[in-house]
Amino acid sequence: MPKVLVTGGLGFIGSNFVRRALSARPSWTIVDLDKRTYAGNPANVADLPRSRHRWIKGDICDPKTVDKAMRGCELVVHFAAETHVDRSIHDASAFLRTNVVGTQVLLDAALRLGVRRFLHVSTDEVYGSVPKGFSREGDRLEPNSPYAASKAASDLLVRSYFVTHKAPVLTTRASNNYGPYQYPEKALPLMITNFMEDKPFPMYGDGRQVRDWLHAADHARAILTVLEKGALGEVYNIGGSYTCQNRELIERVLKLMGKPRSLVVPVEDRKGHDRRYALDCGKLLKLGFKHEYDFDKGLRETIAWYRDNERWWRPLKKAGGYRSYYKTQYKGRRPQGVV
Repeated sequence: MPKVLVTGGLGFIGSNFVRRALSARPSWTIVDLDKRTYAGNPANVADLPRSRHRWIKGDICDPKTVDKAMRGCELVVHFAAETHVDRSIHDASAFLRTNVVGTQVLLDAALRLGVRRFLHVSTDEVYGSVPKGFSREGDRLEPNSPYAASKAASDLLVRSYFVTHKAPVLTTRASNNYGPYQYPEKALPLMITNFMEDKPFPMYGDGRQVRDWLHAADHARAILTVLEKGALGEVYNIGGSYTCQNRELIERVLKLMGKPRSLVVPVEDRKGHDRRYALDCGKLLKLGFKHEYDFDKGLRETIAWYRDNERWWRPLKKAGGYRSYYKTQYKGRRPQGVV
C-alpha cells in the first residue's frame, strides 16, 4: 500500500489533490504535512477517512519534523508555499524561507530516505509576462514579483538536485487555479464573496491583464498524471481550459450573480504586475492528460459552492489580515470609473 507525503494538503490546491488521490488510488494512504498558516484549513479535509489520511502539523523548514513525516513514504507531492503576490510585495522574507529553504529541507530528506518520486508544484509566474506566444518548459525564467522569484529559485534548486544528486524529481508549473476551498484573498473567491456581500471589488489598473484559468480538480488530475508518468528531471506545464482578460472575467461573474458594475472599483495597478501568462502544455498532453472541466460550467459551480458554503468562508474573511492591503488601496480614493 503506497504511502504518500503531501505538503500543504490543508490548502486550496493541496486539499483538492488529496481528495483526488484518495478517490482515484484506493490503495494509497496520505501523510499531510501542513503548518496550518492562515490559508491552511483543516475543514478542507475534515470529512476524509482517518485510516487513509493523517495530518501532521509542522513546518517544512524543520528537518526533524520533515524526517518524521516523510519516513516510509514512497512519493512526495510538495504544495506547501507562500503564494499571495501582494503579501510578497509587502514582505518577501516568509516567501524566501518557506519556498526556498523549505524546499531544500524536503529535498535533503528525500535523498536520505530514498523517496521514489518527488513532485514539486510551481507556477507559470516564473516565466514572467509573455507578450505573445506560449511559455515552454525550457524557456528562460524571468520572475517579476518576490513571490515568483522565490518559486523560480525553488524550481532551480529542484533541478540542481536532479543534476547533482540524481534526485528523482519532477516539477509542474500551473496557471491560475479556481474552484472550491480557495482562500478568499485570491482574486476570484474575493470577487465572488464580495459581490455576495454587495461590497466593492478592486480591479487592478485597466483590467486587461490576461490569465489562463485551470480548475483545481483538473490540476489535481494533471499532477497525478505527471507523478506517475512523467520523466524524472523534467518540467511539465499545466495550463487551463480558458484564457481571458481580468475585466472579462469580472463581467462574467457580475452577469452570473446579477450584480451591478458599480461594485467594481479600479485601483492603482500592482507593482510589477505581469500583463499576460500563457502556457504550452504539449508535454503534459503527450502523457495522456485531458481537461474535464469546461470553464463556464466550472465557474457556475464555483459561484454556487461559495453561495452554499458561507459557513466556510465568512469566518475566514472576518479574521483575514489580507484585507489591510486592499484597504490601503481604497483609502482616500474615489473610483476611477467601472468596467
